[in-house]
Amino acid sequence: MKRLIRSFGFAFKGLGYAAKTQPNFRFHLVAGTIAVILGLFFRLSTAEWLWLMACIAVVLITELLNTSLETLTDLVSPTYNEKAGHVKDVAAGAVVVAALFALITGIVIFLPKIILLVRHAA
Repeated sequence: MKRLIRSFGFAFKGLGYAAKTQPNFRFHLVAGTIAVILGLFFRLSTAEWLWLMACIAVVLITELLNTSLETLTDLVSPTYNEKAGHVKDVAAGAVVVAALFALITGIVIFLPKIILLVRHAA
């Protein structure tokens, strides 16, 4: 049981490190929080909540993996190395793919609700 508790401690330490040192991770945390607040406001269906939570998780996971790959790459290749640069670029590309998927999913979920809200307000 002690090992399990320690492993959670390490995991939360990693989350804290990412939140403290990675502006993009913080940006995605804020964006995810805003999405959850909008979800509460618009009373999303269960299916919409599942998609929203999946998108938030995928973006945060890819940001964490990107951070870990960048940190490891800097450790093993402290000077410039073209292949090390490719590793970092590909990891960053994964975040972009995840973020675009989340953005498109957010548009599909929220845009019709926003349009209805604006029409009723007018």
